[in-house]
Amino acid sequence: MAKDIEKKKSRKLPPSVIGIDIGGTGIKGGIVDLEKGLIVGERFRIPTPKPSTPEAVADVVAQIVAELSSRPEGPPADVPVGVTFPAIIQHGVARSAANVDKSWVDTDVDALFTTVLGRDVHVINDADAAGLAEVRYGAGKGKLGTVLVITLGTGIGSAFIFDGKLVPNAELGHLEIDGHDAETKASAVARERDGIDWDEYAVRLQRYFSHVEFLFSPELFIVGGGISKRSGEYLPSLNLRTPIIPAQLKNHAGIVGGALQAALLSSQKA
Repeated sequence: MAKDIEKKKSRKLPPSVIGIDIGGTGIKGGIVDLEKGLIVGERFRIPTPKPSTPEAVADVVAQIVAELSSRPEGPPADVPVGVTFPAIIQHGVARSAANVDKSWVDTDVDALFTTVLGRDVHVINDADAAGLAEVRYGAGKGKLGTVLVITLGTGIGSAFIFDGKLVPNAELGHLEIDGHDAETKASAVARERDGIDWDEYAVRLQRYFSHVEFLFSPELFIVGGGISKRSGEYLPSLNLRTPIIPAQLKNHAGIVGGALQAALLSSQKA
């Protein structure tokens, strides 16, 4: 298995790829150096349109790609674009819609963006993209076995990665714990909504991570999301067998992971 991973890593990838990260409030993009896993130059962001229908979002994505492509360091038009989307993505089709218009459900997002941009586009769930980026370039680099990247934000996002390969759409934030959807009690927004301090929040996270640990016995937990900046307030309070560490790529993880996924899929077709 490890040899297979090395073979995949050795495949020729383009030096840089445009990555787009679609969120409920903003759509941001950047040119990603795939050797270093870093964004080249400044990110470019446009607020998410209201309503965030497929046509309106596709238009914003086209504007961002046009701006990034016009830069001297922009990749050529035959290089695919990677896009992250806040939904379950199955063969390029959205099967849910989190924080975007419900008309996205059952939309072929790959096909829509490919048509609008006139170039190959590969779409991936936003948490999956962040997980790929962390394992390739960040806190999980070089780690084999099961690595779970958990993002604490409006909900709980998750990426399940085994020996460097993504198992897509692992919705671990929706595990039922004590009769509740886990993210309704243990997300960053739940902490703010309920007005609890970090010690009480750590108790909720302990319950969540202990349950996930029991189910999957991972080698490593990586905690992302905006709240990872405050990881010193709660991670030391957790008592787990599994090492648990903060993410490294922070807000760039989605863009980087989306670009990486597009490059990997493109290289497999070559």
